Amino acid sequence: MRESMMQQLFSERIGGERFGQDNTVYKFEKIKRAKAEAQAAHPGVELIDMGVGEPDDMAFSEVVETLAREAGLWENRTYADNGIPEFRQAAADYMRELYAVELDPDVEICHSIGSKSALALLPAAFINPGDLSILTVPGYPVMGTWTKYFGGDVVNLPLLKQNGFLPQLQDLSAEQRQKAKLLYVNYPNNPTGASASPEFFDQLIAFAREHRVLIVSDAAYAPLNFTGEPLSILSRPGGREVAVELHSMSKGFNMTGWRLGWVCGEATAVKAFASVKDNADSGQFRAIQKAAIRALGKQAEITPAIGEKYSRRLSALVETLATLGFDAKMPDGSFYLYVEIPKGLEGGRDFASGEEFSQWLIAEKQISTVPWDDAGGFVRFSATFVAPDLAEEKRVLGEVRERLRDCRFRF
Repeated sequence: MRESMMQQLFSERIGGERFGQDNTVYKFEKIKRAKAEAQAAHPGVELIDMGVGEPDDMAFSEVVETLAREAGLWENRTYADNGIPEFRQAAADYMRELYAVELDPDVEICHSIGSKSALALLPAAFINPGDLSILTVPGYPVMGTWTKYFGGDVVNLPLLKQNGFLPQLQDLSAEQRQKAKLLYVNYPNNPTGASASPEFFDQLIAFAREHRVLIVSDAAYAPLNFTGEPLSILSRPGGREVAVELHSMSKGFNMTGWRLGWVCGEATAVKAFASVKDNADSGQFRAIQKAAIRALGKQAEITPAIGEKYSRRLSALVETLATLGFDAKMPDGSFYLYVEIPKGLEGGRDFASGEEFSQWLIAEKQISTVPWDDAGGFVRFSATFVAPDLAEEKRVLGEVRERLRDCRFRF
């Protein structure tokens, strides 16, 4: 009786009376189950996990030491609300140093409890029922999920290899352009590893001005750029008038679990985000913000060291996969290598999807990846596999090469 009553209370946005009764097994749960089955079938054989989307290393020692010291201070015990001014100033200094973007820390920056939280809160400030958010696929769906929670709709633009993994805005209908409120992009991109050019950002800005759309630029991977200088949409002419950008301490500073980032850009949009956020959380722990200030001040030492490691690992993966016939090329940024799957094995089975190929890699080679089938069959290799030193890194990469050495793929 109690269960029946509760089922009737659930909102339709999460399934209503159907909530919890869907037996669909989703992608990451399938991967988890396949990994467990592979380990049971091959006891004692190392499973190489190249599906993890977070750094394998801890934050740098001086950042951890700052956290420990600040956590012990009486004055840091209180709510941080919408962030301490010292963190906003450190973020402004960082944006100036790395991206040549001048921001007013008092009105153009607001901290967030990670980019995921920011993407969940932004639709509350902009989406009414019937409004539209434009997203890209494959990609991170959080802003789209919350758009639908608020009664809005989502249109997904595919990221195709032939277009350099950039969305084609001309494919939007007149009605979609008229209804759109938010346009989400993520460069360097997860999972494709593609980067945006200044010219592409200029096109986005022109589109946003013409159609009165707010660009939400997710720059979580922006510091991990392998082709020239890191790029912010706010550095382009007119960008600060039509865009907010999300930055993160996760990828470029090994601080994923610390949950800290910031939203910056167009002042009234940042103010709207801060207003919603003020009713959703009480701010990230002050000691974490102060440790992040230390990290941001050391970005010239910390981030290049992290980027060099991922670049080295990705280069080795590219070489291995290219030798086997994959169209594997060094990504522009991020720590991901996104490759189109083979059609099958010579004289053997076919692979109808990225998911099928990913499951085969786990079962037969004990190598875990993430499949993507939103815009063609692809798998994503991540360079964040656990290897605490260079010798272990070389061993893991050598093991991958050895396990795949005899494979004969059809492309």
